[in-house]
Amino acid sequence: MIMTIGEKISKLRQAAGISQEQLAEKISVSRQSVSKWEMDQAQPQIDKVLQLCELFDISTDTLLCDNKTINHKISGVPVRNKYFGTDGFRGEANQNLTSMHAYKVGRFLGWYYGSKLSGCEKAGYRPRIVIGKDTRRSSYMLEYSLVAGITASGADAYMLHVTTTPSVSYVTRQDEFDCGIMITASHNPYYDNGIKVINRYGEKLDDATTAYIEAYLDGDVNSLGVVGEDLPLAGRERIGCIVDYVSGRNRYVGYLISLASHSYKNMRIGLDCANGASWMIAKSVFGALGAQTVVVGADPNGLNVNENCGSTHIENLCRLVKEQHLDVGFAFDGDADRCIAVDENGTIVDGDKMLYILGKRLKDRGVLNHDTVVATVMTNSGLLSCLDKIGIKCVQTAVGDRFVYECMQNNDYCLGGEQSGHVILKKYATTGDGLLTALMLAEEMCDSKHSLSELTEPITLYPQYMENIRVKDKAAVLADPVVQESLQAVEALIDGKGRALLRQSGTEPVIRVMIESESEEKCKDYTKRIIKTIQERGHGVA
Repeated sequence: MIMTIGEKISKLRQAAGISQEQLAEKISVSRQSVSKWEMDQAQPQIDKVLQLCELFDISTDTLLCDNKTINHKISGVPVRNKYFGTDGFRGEANQNLTSMHAYKVGRFLGWYYGSKLSGCEKAGYRPRIVIGKDTRRSSYMLEYSLVAGITASGADAYMLHVTTTPSVSYVTRQDEFDCGIMITASHNPYYDNGIKVINRYGEKLDDATTAYIEAYLDGDVNSLGVVGEDLPLAGRERIGCIVDYVSGRNRYVGYLISLASHSYKNMRIGLDCANGASWMIAKSVFGALGAQTVVVGADPNGLNVNENCGSTHIENLCRLVKEQHLDVGFAFDGDADRCIAVDENGTIVDGDKMLYILGKRLKDRGVLNHDTVVATVMTNSGLLSCLDKIGIKCVQTAVGDRFVYECMQNNDYCLGGEQSGHVILKKYATTGDGLLTALMLAEEMCDSKHSLSELTEPITLYPQYMENIRVKDKAAVLADPVVQESLQAVEALIDGKGRALLRQSGTEPVIRVMIESESEEKCKDYTKRIIKTIQERGHGVA
């Protein structure tokens, strides 16, 4: 009898005499992730597969394969993870993400949400799909390709035009669309792009539906229960409509404004919109609340998104805040699902510090569920100590806002986030929302009558340093015993006064090396040692 990956993990775990919680801790994931693997509701990412194989002393073939064929299935469809990573289908436009890929994704989604495969039992049901995009030149090409596929399959496409990822999530949920699509590559350079699919609840798409999309992209329609070579095309009156839905974006702006309880007329706020999706929305929100705004990164031309601006180049906003004597600054990324703040002195306030400020705010009001916030393994160890001092526990997950939200959802936590600036306030949103985060920080400044520097004063963090290295094969780097030896040697040098992390990007061919230690000098030195080993082993890309 063929065993699924989930069944194998469960059997190996039980044979080792460890609980799901213990296994989760050993490989730095949430207990809920292990549970989903064992129930065959999700498949571990390749870096976790490698860790599982090392932990249980088995080969990857033993875990993944039966006669060299992957047998793990979700609803009968092999899980490929060939196109979709942790944050959608992402790649260089017209290289590994083409207009034909977008057309086929649209064809599938337009068909799927009107089919029995999705649970739809209504005869003649016409699915509704809402679409947003960021400012990349290729976003327009991909948008129209998606729309063509959606309408060709008999669904209606509602176009929000240039807008943020959180707004697509909001509109999808509030207006009861079958799904939402955001065309963006987030913080990546302009020549990359991506397709994020959002379910009807405003959350990231489940693994089962993603597996179906991948099957269709690879030409496998039989596993979808379709007879023939392709999905059926809609005919005559069944062909879908295209609807201009800019009103949905405007209602999202109104929703954000409604969340503020103060006038910001005495605040001078700097906004860096990364020449991305927030270039119109951010000024509209803060301007409507009375703030005096100084806006940069709001002149998109299709080729300058994230270019020396936004949350990935925060030094520009630091300089702007100091030179213009502003009260606070907020920088967003290309699709505005993350925010990095700058206090009045030009000091960076990252996601870790935001979690402290917002966690304390919620706890002081008695609405921080279970007195717990959710962070990731990248979270600075100093934050954990600072939270503990004010009676707040911190649960850590694997890196990725998807894992943070999953942990929040499964445990009824209301606040979570990443150091990179993804912050999820579950009362208001189902995804990270940079503009919402900025608003809540501004609200706390008004309520407490403290500057942002005063709000962060109790926080003491260890120096951290992270460097990315582009590689040929991310999994091969993590599996290389010499690289692992180098990592262990650095951990010995740190001697418990910090930590060393090596992980792969979920969206790029990049390995991230992060060191936390007593001094910035040591952090950089240890990082260089590990990167040198990766390069010497031939993994690096020139």
